[in-house]
Amino acid sequence: MTKKERYAFIISYFEQNMPIAETELEFEDPYELLVAVILSAQCTDKRVNITTPGIFKKYPDVYAMSKATIEELFPLVKSISYPNNKTKHLIGMAGKVVNDFNGKIPMTVDELIQLPGVGRKTANVITSVIDRQPNMAVDTHVFRVSKRIGLVSQTATTPLAVEKELVKNIPQKLIHKAHHWLILHGRYVCLARNPKCDECGLKPACRFFQRKNAE
Repeated sequence: MTKKERYAFIISYFEQNMPIAETELEFEDPYELLVAVILSAQCTDKRVNITTPGIFKKYPDVYAMSKATIEELFPLVKSISYPNNKTKHLIGMAGKVVNDFNGKIPMTVDELIQLPGVGRKTANVITSVIDRQPNMAVDTHVFRVSKRIGLVSQTATTPLAVEKELVKNIPQKLIHKAHHWLILHGRYVCLARNPKCDECGLKPACRFFQRKNAE
């Protein structure tokens, strides 16, 4: 199977079997999503969703968050991984949005990565989820699944390299959705240690499965 055929098969499979693919983070507006994504680094969405209601109740917008102190915010963040850094990032992010972007969450990757706690992956999530921009956020699931299946070459050893290959080969209108396809597939089927190959519909196109069966 060529790479083009592999992409066509996988896209067709997901369009039929996962027509609706969205983030599992719970949010009501761009500010809430940005807070949730910053908190989600190396933490489960489930834990983030348990934590954010208390944060949003006390700090409903960037203006309120920008006035928070570490002592006030930390108790609401402490159940999340790396709570000290994330507490500082949230307050710093809000302050920069208020001061540099008139209180409005920016919607370009270049602007978003200027905010504390926001790297390229987070910026890609925000712009693709909120604005459906054709940006591919590469987290551990996307990185693992895309390489394991054979969507990207083994020489793509960084998240940016994987991102570029995926964006190059996935139709632009589907990139924002394909990000969630790969994440959800990695979270529930193509697990890191024990992938559920027996129940995976991508077997005909998966290089990992083919190599495993050939052994």
